[in-house]
Amino acid sequence: MKKAALSVIDQKADIFTEVSDKIWEYAELSLMEYKSMDLYLKVLEEEGFTVEKGICGVPTAFSGSFGSGRPIIGILGEFDALSGLSQVAGITERKQLVEGGCGHGCGHNMLGAGSLAAAFAVKRYLEETKKSGTVIFYGCPGEEGGAGKAFMARDNAWRNLDAAISWHPGDSNGVSATSNLSCIQKEYKFTGLASHAAGAPEFGRSALDAVELMNIGVQFLREHMPSSARIHYAITDGGGNSPNVVQPTAQVLYMVRAVNVNEALKLQARVDKIAEAAAMMTETEMKIRFIDGTADVLNNVTLEQLLYKNFEEIGVAQFDEEDFAYATELAKTYTKTRLPGTGEGNDDKIMDLVIEKTQNGTRPLNDFLIPYYPSGITRPGSTDVGDVSWQTPTAQIRTVCFAAGSPGHSWQNVCTAKSSIGHKGLLNAGKVMAAAVIDMIDDPTIIEKASEEFKKKSAAGYNCPIPADAVPTPVGGTF
Repeated sequence: MKKAALSVIDQKADIFTEVSDKIWEYAELSLMEYKSMDLYLKVLEEEGFTVEKGICGVPTAFSGSFGSGRPIIGILGEFDALSGLSQVAGITERKQLVEGGCGHGCGHNMLGAGSLAAAFAVKRYLEETKKSGTVIFYGCPGEEGGAGKAFMARDNAWRNLDAAISWHPGDSNGVSATSNLSCIQKEYKFTGLASHAAGAPEFGRSALDAVELMNIGVQFLREHMPSSARIHYAITDGGGNSPNVVQPTAQVLYMVRAVNVNEALKLQARVDKIAEAAAMMTETEMKIRFIDGTADVLNNVTLEQLLYKNFEEIGVAQFDEEDFAYATELAKTYTKTRLPGTGEGNDDKIMDLVIEKTQNGTRPLNDFLIPYYPSGITRPGSTDVGDVSWQTPTAQIRTVCFAAGSPGHSWQNVCTAKSSIGHKGLLNAGKVMAAAVIDMIDDPTIIEKASEEFKKKSAAGYNCPIPADAVPTPVGGTF
């Protein structure tokens, strides 16, 4: 029955790849994914899922559920794009599809579609076996900025689940056994007084000066924060294009990362103080707008082992000569800086295999499975999957959807996100995730073991980085 259920993914492959390609074309930014949401709701309803949209006060968050009783398993889907990455698909040079437009450089068009495929297969299994169990496909907006899952976690959306499964497009195949940094984003707006910069400078109060002083203050802070922490910024309003006017408004977006929420909040408070001081020095007014926050990922070895077992049984996606030829040409447009799997586990145990399988890093597509080891490594990026992992046992995989060594958030990734390489990768991910969920339905001891592990690791309690009064806010614009 399990094999028959997974065959649904092949039978309905056109549905999933078409959804992926349409989302790729929509290329909607975080928390503005209305076309993408409507497409998913339509497909889910046609398949017989019960849908709900606008959940937890996030307008583009939704769910599609099927079945009844426990276990209740959530499958996470994302679908937001990145700004400035519009790209013509299927070519090997930088060429924008829409001037200044957006693109799926992180492959979230595939991420949601692969999770949808898994939900379809689990639904078929529940229909055929009549077993107790509920599968919920979650449309999770704003992973790139907005932290939809964290806002949902603030409302305890994940606590009723027995487990949650997700995946991410990548340039290697394996189970994601690493954690990530917690992250908080805030935007600081300074308001001063405009004046003629030459004729009456004494009457002006420069908001841009305040932004620059804030940036300088944070630069000095970098010497006095943990080496694992990160602070990034972008000036989102420089006050205009007239240097002969004292800039009356300016704003800057800050992103603070640390190993956990508590450390991130402490570091963010220091950045707030620097902003207040900059406003005092320039006699400007300052307002702070909270954008988003995410927690670190709490790994669950029980579920990771389950995913790896199924990955071994199902195998990796099979690429043809055309796929390899395209990846070979695309790889000529960037410099590889790493071999796959570095940092994912015990490097001494896997690097010999990686070197052999990648032909010392020259193979353009990584068509093998990296062995699984619980690594305990914290990687420098951030994801709101971490907030899910603090409320229910959670695990993730990655499958090859990009050329080997392709830079993250790149135009090269946008190209393969709408290609047969990406299509094969998302279908492969759907099968592995569905197989793992089916095992959880069949064997209650898996959930029991995962839950016990979760209780021990989450004993410190979840500190949600989203304030009670915060509302989902797209990055950019004015306030």
